[in-house]
Amino acid sequence: MADETGLRDRLAKALDHIRADVVHAGIFDFASSFRERRLRRAALLDGAETAVFANVVTKWDMAENIMFPGPYGSETVSYDVDSLRPYPFEKDAAALIMDYSGAQADIMPRRILAKQIAKANALGYDVQAAFEFEFIVLNETAESLRSKGFANLASFAPDNRCWSGLTAAVHADFVTGLEDVLARGDIPLLSLSVELGPGCFEATLKHRDGLRAADDAAFFRMFTKAYCRERGMTASFMSLTGSGFPGIGGHINLSLRDRANGRNAFADKTAEHGLSKVARSFLAGIIDTVPEIFPMIGNTVNAYRRLAPGSWAPKTVSWAPYNYAAAVRTAAETEDMTRLELRLPGSDLNPHLAMAAMLGAGLDGLSDGRDLAILPIASGGPNEIPGGAERLPVDLLDATRRFRSSPKARALFGEAFVNHYSAVCEAEDTSLRKAVSALEVQRYLEIG
Repeated sequence: MADETGLRDRLAKALDHIRADVVHAGIFDFASSFRERRLRRAALLDGAETAVFANVVTKWDMAENIMFPGPYGSETVSYDVDSLRPYPFEKDAAALIMDYSGAQADIMPRRILAKQIAKANALGYDVQAAFEFEFIVLNETAESLRSKGFANLASFAPDNRCWSGLTAAVHADFVTGLEDVLARGDIPLLSLSVELGPGCFEATLKHRDGLRAADDAAFFRMFTKAYCRERGMTASFMSLTGSGFPGIGGHINLSLRDRANGRNAFADKTAEHGLSKVARSFLAGIIDTVPEIFPMIGNTVNAYRRLAPGSWAPKTVSWAPYNYAAAVRTAAETEDMTRLELRLPGSDLNPHLAMAAMLGAGLDGLSDGRDLAILPIASGGPNEIPGGAERLPVDLLDATRRFRSSPKARALFGEAFVNHYSAVCEAEDTSLRKAVSALEVQRYLEIG
């Protein structure tokens, strides 16, 4: 993340470059919601080095219910000039990311990721990453969802089939319009196509340097939701939207590049599966550590419904080359494209925290040259549990208890973050612990 030296001048030059007179400056919170202020250029520049923002962002839950005590006031924030990008919903506007720089700096998701990237740099590596998102488009407005009690949801393209050329043709205007919005927001796509299930799409983002890749992912979700809402629809990134809809994933593709020569440190065409010793140690770290830090990958109650038996999602931190049922899919088509793909997160992931988890766990394995002890899955099924592999947490409460008690989590991400984020996840679990679904009532009301 950029330092504060000459901040006003650097901001002015960056705004000149993209010709922005208005700036949407915001913080990505624990749910990866962008909490922003809209400022005119002059106001932003005049207050750049003394900027503050309400400190409540870290003190409430996803429903904006207060869960931590005050005082509630303002806290200093810092702007990351390198995060500036065009804002596609307003002429001559930009989006700019800020983060708390005072008492809460050590618990902010984007700063947690930045620290892991700095660790990689210190080991001699640059980080490159790209995200893939599946999402469901619903023929529902904000008003219709509420009038229906968020039940009996109507899907866009209800006749869609996986990779359907017919759906792509019929809804080409929707697809090309979204692609245009994303391009104007500096989110380059590798592909945008339909996927399995009614109203289901998949977007694969192009790889970028580490922090920018996570920023792209967070803004992709926000821009897609806004694009759909403008058209009287709703984009769902819930891991499991409900009965009749598929579970949807938010996958992270990641590689390390040698800072000395720019080459892909994961690639070795002479080694088994094309994976270097660096890649194998990194993968070993993921396998060993991810079960202990899973709330950073799945931070909603709903995220764990996607991991239920009978789904495509893996049930443990398995791995295999080119296998879409593995938790980590290794791919070594060419030296430059060699990467690890973490397929555990749902589309509701926090991109900064999930990538920090993958990177922190992998670097931990790399730092001590860990051996890859777990064999790749053989049968190709998502329910296969390789010998020696640890099962994933069954729900958010289970995951959070493991996370809170994990010395590894505290060593990798810091005491302050683990304590605060554990409380956030525990509160999220508690908020739904007494919720009773219509299906539960139907199943149990007349029993006995």
